[in-house]
Amino acid sequence: MKTIGLLGGMSWESTAHYYQAINTGVKQALGGLHSAEIVLYSVDFAPIEKLQARGDWSATAELLVDAARRIQRAGADFLLICTNTMHKVAPAIELAISIPLLHIADATAEALADDGIKTVGLLGTAFTMEHPFYRGRLADRYGLEVIVPEKNDRQIVHDIIFDELCRGKLLGASRKHYLRIVDQLAAAGAEAVILGCTEIGMLIKPEDTSVKLYDTTAIHAAKAVSYALENR
Repeated sequence: MKTIGLLGGMSWESTAHYYQAINTGVKQALGGLHSAEIVLYSVDFAPIEKLQARGDWSATAELLVDAARRIQRAGADFLLICTNTMHKVAPAIELAISIPLLHIADATAEALADDGIKTVGLLGTAFTMEHPFYRGRLADRYGLEVIVPEKNDRQIVHDIIFDELCRGKLLGASRKHYLRIVDQLAAAGAEAVILGCTEIGMLIKPEDTSVKLYDTTAIHAAKAVSYALENR
């Protein structure tokens, strides 16, 4: 079994779901008392959030590069960044380490391709919905058409993530907002919707809507299990 490196804490709420999902996946695959071999480095999210808000991505990259190097030195065989947004600095991290990085957008796009999805809605932080590092990768590498909410709804999605979900708050009114936006994306032509923030799956579930949802936390964790157990 390969040792999985997790760069988490952004937020720790969703990182806990990664840890649980990966260990559950290994247990299901191997049975008995098996669990995953994991090196977890969890950062303090508060200073990173402030750098995000200022648009200082080079400083965020320095912090996460340092964390990724620590994970590699601790013996991880490959790395997951346990957040969609901070894949904005994934290229800098990949350059700084010698172990593979399993990109969350690649894992998600592969799941969409397996299901024959061509047009997909995207929910996430404003950075993920608006900057090209995520949407562009889905379009350029996988030929996906990506639809995002209108500007006001993008702000609603973003604010709920930072003001509520990252703080462990799950509010019914916010769930209704998200489900309304999911329906609007479907009406605009989305065959499915990516929950492109690792906290969103805490708030809305597949049973809440008839629109097919792709939870990036679950997909990324499953990809890590598969990679860790390859050639075993």
